[in-house]
Amino acid sequence: MQLDPAALRVIEAVARHGTLTRAGAALGLSQPAISYQLRRAEDYLGVVLFTRSRAGCQPTPAGEVLLRDLLPALAQIDAALAEVQAMARAPALRILTDFGFAGLWLMPRLARFRALHPEIEVQITAAQDSRNPRPGEVAIRFARTGDLQGWLWMPERVVPVCAPDCAPGLAGDPRPEALAQAVLLHIDAPPEVRWLTWPGWFARHGLSRPRRAAELGLNTYEFVVQAVLAGQGVALGWRPLIDPHLASGALIALGDEITTEGTGYWIEAPGPETPAHRILFDWLRRELA
Repeated sequence: MQLDPAALRVIEAVARHGTLTRAGAALGLSQPAISYQLRRAEDYLGVVLFTRSRAGCQPTPAGEVLLRDLLPALAQIDAALAEVQAMARAPALRILTDFGFAGLWLMPRLARFRALHPEIEVQITAAQDSRNPRPGEVAIRFARTGDLQGWLWMPERVVPVCAPDCAPGLAGDPRPEALAQAVLLHIDAPPEVRWLTWPGWFARHGLSRPRRAAELGLNTYEFVVQAVLAGQGVALGWRPLIDPHLASGALIALGDEITTEGTGYWIEAPGPETPAHRILFDWLRRELA
């Protein structure tokens, strides 16, 4: 007689659940079937593995010796089986981006992508400064020409915005000189920042307007949008991230839009392009259009 490998699962289940009945329920077997398998294993090994009592089943010294190596071995086998099953599935589509883009543009639209392509598992990793993508990953990052190996997908388009009741006079006089007198909201950023800042916006209009001490600085664009919606000041609005708020009237545009050449959200995907990548890129182009 040889030891049935299924008996090893029975021994493990009895040790884990403490009774033959609960072990049978876990394995989908009856209590007599569990008892039969356990008795055959004990007959094959020539030792008793568990003492039975009303309180349950307790490993004997021989049972403890077997379980000491059996439990981690079965755990390793289960982990290997799960890994092999995962290999049979299509690899996940991992997207790296920043908090502002993820929260304001991607997440409101992602349900449409998933409805169109339920076969693609999507994973999104957001960070204020996203790391370089690994082969197989897709990064949607704000950059300028020469910053990375990729292609410009969403050019930078900026317009000053505020809540309708924040500064009523500005709507009638959105000149840069008038905006220079308003309370501004800022994204805290390093000196080598790639996007348009308030000093850069005023410089394009021939003005110098330093940041004032009482003005609010925030470290993510999502926070800036929340602050401007709450009427706490005037912000630079990146389109199309803020377009839903402009369309609803929650925000109003103050003056003309500025487009920056070669700057905006770039797509970077090192390594071979997968079918999931092509589907994503086509969807991104359609959504932007």
